[in-house]
Amino acid sequence: MYNTVKIIHSYWAYLVLLVLIIASINAIMKSLRGKEYEAKDFRISLFTLIISHIQLLIGLLLYFVSPRLELFAELGMGGVMKDAVHRLYLVEHPLINIIAVALITIGYSKHKKKLTSKYKLKTIAVFYTIALVLFLSRIPWAVWPN
Repeated sequence: MYNTVKIIHSYWAYLVLLVLIIASINAIMKSLRGKEYEAKDFRISLFTLIISHIQLLIGLLLYFVSPRLELFAELGMGGVMKDAVHRLYLVEHPLINIIAVALITIGYSKHKKKLTSKYKLKTIAVFYTIALVLFLSRIPWAVWPN
């Protein structure tokens, strides 16, 4: 089960990154050009929200079925934090990506309350772009997508 969930998590990440990049660039470009917020922009931001939440659920499932989780019992928190690889997989990657998904959720929620196109697009641009940077910062590039 672990390997199947790991593969799904790895390949779903491509979709998350693609959609998040599209949503961020779309919001940034339309905001800079002073364009109007349209139904297409709403659908892109909603799809990004849904895809990222699915990835979060897959990631949480992967975390709790992972054999790495036993390292907390073996090494303790201090031992895990001393090893860069263990720290990445058990602490940094999950924590930062949960924060990134929370930012997407906050950005989506806040943008719906804005009344003008300018502020709707700016809110999505800021929150989604910060989330994208966070995602990119904690991907284990050396082993991804294996």
